[in-house]
Amino acid sequence: METPFTRHAQVQVPLLCGPMYPCSNPELVAAVSEAGGLGIVQPIALTYVHGHDFREGLRFIKQRTSRPIGFNALIEGSNRLYRQRMELWIDIALEEGVRFFLTSLGNPHWVCNIVHAAGGVVYHDVTERKWAQKGIDGGVDGLIAVNARAGGHAGGASAEKLFDALAPLGLPIVSAGGVSTPEEFTRHLRLGYAAVQVGTRFIATPECSASDAYKRAIVDAHEDDIVRTERLTGVPVAVIRNAYIDKLGTDAGWFAKWMLRGRRTKHWMRTWYALNSVRRLKHSLTSTTGSTDYWQAGKSVTGIHAVRPAAQIVAEFARALD
Repeated sequence: METPFTRHAQVQVPLLCGPMYPCSNPELVAAVSEAGGLGIVQPIALTYVHGHDFREGLRFIKQRTSRPIGFNALIEGSNRLYRQRMELWIDIALEEGVRFFLTSLGNPHWVCNIVHAAGGVVYHDVTERKWAQKGIDGGVDGLIAVNARAGGHAGGASAEKLFDALAPLGLPIVSAGGVSTPEEFTRHLRLGYAAVQVGTRFIATPECSASDAYKRAIVDAHEDDIVRTERLTGVPVAVIRNAYIDKLGTDAGWFAKWMLRGRRTKHWMRTWYALNSVRRLKHSLTSTTGSTDYWQAGKSVTGIHAVRPAAQIVAEFARALD
């Protein structure tokens, strides 16, 4: 099936393995790309979790697949040193042949300038039309529409309503959230989406280096087990409910809410949340119990009943297009 996305990404199947911290390990990225989809490198996971020098990590992936891979640039730009590091990573990715970039948060204009000059394309994560318009103003080539069924920082609208809001803008749109089965995959494409981004389904694979406990939790969960908590990052995050989440709670405390409302203080509060979240997520990647961990996942867990190889999943989705 050819769509604007498959032409942009130069892949066979209109399917992305969404970038996931900490779950986007090189083996998973390579497996999805080799099977005909597009694996997306999450550079913070590649370097700080999985321990690769960034360039060598890309080459490690390229040893496992000769097919295209993508790169996720988190670009919320309040920190100058972080911006410099992200610019360096983008430059290296381009030098290593990456031509598909996915931006999240912030204004993507500077990424578009760099990537377009090298002949690449940029898609931008959005949860509503106003962010899509800002991405378009920045020069993006496509949109990743994150709906209410996604894991992590999910949106607030259904896939149907989000498509209706974004379609008039005229760019290719990728649906992100709620897909773990071939039936859901094809349904989203019939809605008019140019591709589908899948995350949770690819965690429950042998190629993903997440712990067995994390994978079991996904397999055992139903969509009613997915809750949103503000206590991890200051904004709602979709996670699997467990003893740790019950103890933590779902609403940010009064002090955090007060800090997050302030123009100057919100940066410090978000930094604290981010550091704590990184520490817990990294621990959750390898821990064998769920008592003190949290696991991000979307409502697509309801269609996941076993740990299966990534190539089988991609092939099954591809066959559904016939």
